[in-house]
Amino acid sequence: QVQLVESGGGLVQTGGSLRLSCAASGFTFSANPMSWYRQAPGKEREWVASLTTVGGTTIYEDSVAGRFTISRDNAKNMVYLQMNSLKPEDTGLYYCAVGWGTASRPTYWGRGTQVTVSS
Repeated sequence: QVQLVESGGGLVQTGGSLRLSCAASGFTFSANPMSWYRQAPGKEREWVASLTTVGGTTIYEDSVAGRFTISRDNAKNMVYLQMNSLKPEDTGLYYCAVGWGTASRPTYWGRGTQVTVSS
């Protein structure tokens, strides 16, 4: 049974940083690309970032490129999202998912972790 458990969210001021974590289980983690998504209040869920199986290639949504860094630890079945220079528009519920890029249609979702950036 696939499980994805996100953590690390919180309330931070504009310009601050947070590091999100996602613990994955129930599938061969090291064989799958992973992604982060977010859903702002009143908006649809959107893709944020992806990385390949060994993390050698990463891609980012334009608004977070240069501020966010996705990474993974295959030994621990973990994927991370380091978020720096946070802006109020980064506020939302953040999810990790199995898959690569905007064309991916993930099947499994965790409960997400809330990120709130105050102005």
